[in-house]
Amino acid sequence: MRKPSAVGTIYDFRSVALMLDSRDQQIIRTHAAFICQVVQAAGSADGRAELEQILEEARKNGWDALVQALRRILNGQRDLAGMVGLDAEDRVIAEAVLQGLQDPNTLPDPNQKPEPALAAPGLAGMIHAAATGDMQALVLLGQMADQMRKVGGDMTRIAGAIRPMINGERDIERLGRGMDARGRQLLEQILEELSRLEETSP
Repeated sequence: MRKPSAVGTIYDFRSVALMLDSRDQQIIRTHAAFICQVVQAAGSADGRAELEQILEEARKNGWDALVQALRRILNGQRDLAGMVGLDAEDRVIAEAVLQGLQDPNTLPDPNQKPEPALAAPGLAGMIHAAATGDMQALVLLGQMADQMRKVGGDMTRIAGAIRPMINGERDIERLGRGMDARGRQLLEQILEELSRLEETSP
């Protein structure tokens, strides 16, 4: 079988990276509605009462450190200096709120839903490249799998299926064990694309 070119591998990695996003972007997408609510409510006197309800609900959900940070931001602080107790997720959300207050154009779309199925061709291309000896693709797949595990849910299960697929496993029942319908759909699309690539490779 012919080894894919490095250019093709890099292109596939970029397409997958764009679809799966970085961990920070995933956090922002997950909490887009909350981020937008905080920024929009902070923009008006009438909105402050609504904002207090939003923050109190967040505090009850265990986001004490984040709520304290947001209160400081809403009182005029424009950086995270001196804000203790924030974990990685808290910091990403707080920074998104800061950016949204300074420039509303940076706010995420609260209605936008990530579509992991769009990543199938890129993932399949990288798996195929790694299976045919492309070490760069193998390394990049490892990095992508780490990112996917941080997202959680079915992305973690897809990440766990990558190595078996590189090794030639094509049984969807074994690969898809524990996945819900959305994850299984992505897996089916990856396997379909892999089949197409394997049929067309010399």
